[in-house]
Amino acid sequence: MQLFDAILKANESWVHGDKNAKVPRADFADSLPVVALTCVEGRVNPLLPHVLGLEDHDLVLLRTPGNVITGALSGTVRALALACAIKESRQIAVIGHTDCLVGKTTVLKLTDALAGAGVAREKLPENLTEFFGLFASERQNVIKAVDFLRQSPMIGPKITVHGLLLDIQSGRVEWLVNGYQAPAATVSELKIEARIGDRELMQASVPMPSLKLGEMKFPDLKIGDVTVSAKTGTTPAQPISPPDASLTSPSGKPTSDTQQPSVSPPDWQKELTELIGQVVRVHVIGNDMKRYGPASVEKLIEWIAEKRIGENTPAVMEGTNA
Repeated sequence: MQLFDAILKANESWVHGDKNAKVPRADFADSLPVVALTCVEGRVNPLLPHVLGLEDHDLVLLRTPGNVITGALSGTVRALALACAIKESRQIAVIGHTDCLVGKTTVLKLTDALAGAGVAREKLPENLTEFFGLFASERQNVIKAVDFLRQSPMIGPKITVHGLLLDIQSGRVEWLVNGYQAPAATVSELKIEARIGDRELMQASVPMPSLKLGEMKFPDLKIGDVTVSAKTGTTPAQPISPPDASLTSPSGKPTSDTQQPSVSPPDWQKELTELIGQVVRVHVIGNDMKRYGPASVEKLIEWIAEKRIGENTPAVMEGTNA
């Protein structure tokens, strides 16, 4: 059993009522402390490090809004690398959480908030989604952050990088990325764009390393002046040297470094629908001139099938009056 196997075992006990569940520190002293990046959300405070079965001094916490990492050479990565060097840590964990407010923030909401603080839009970079690291899926945001860390020249191959998702209500921790395993050779990516007429409202690129989708283009969804486009592609993931000669799965069983998770078509179709629905939400204007919604793309498709709305139905993107 390795450290994060023990952490997940302690978390399972904690969730089931044993609030004193701990990782046996003596067995993992050489693997501690863990350097972790998590969100600034206050609801995380009473949960960490307790839900991981760790003591306060065994978890070095760095925090950013939405536990966002925007690049392999970003300031956040530099801080994590420095923390590992100072604390002599060989374990990094990116810990996202459910119900994240950053994940609910659209570019339009952000620009309005910044304008209210006196920040002019023309002073900001063109792509605010990329600049601020806005995301639609907490799970994919964690995976993206882990990818950046694995690609960074500041994070050596002897450091394992894990991705965890914390349920803010129950305290349960899900192991999204197993740092003891080598990454996939390619990363699938879902690209979503939304426009009102010729005005671009948002664009998002969501990494999906567990899915082998290849190049796919989805039909545009158009209601009134609102157009939503989605397509997938693949980009190469930079390989890393595994920290140990033998790789282990979360269960502790040996696994090949070329092993790839298999996902059945219904699973990835469901995940694509969920991601698009999280990124884009639209209000429609009924015959009574009242605004209904916000509705997800999935719900809009359902209404189109029922012929309740059509191409000429007026619609507006959530967060704008355009």
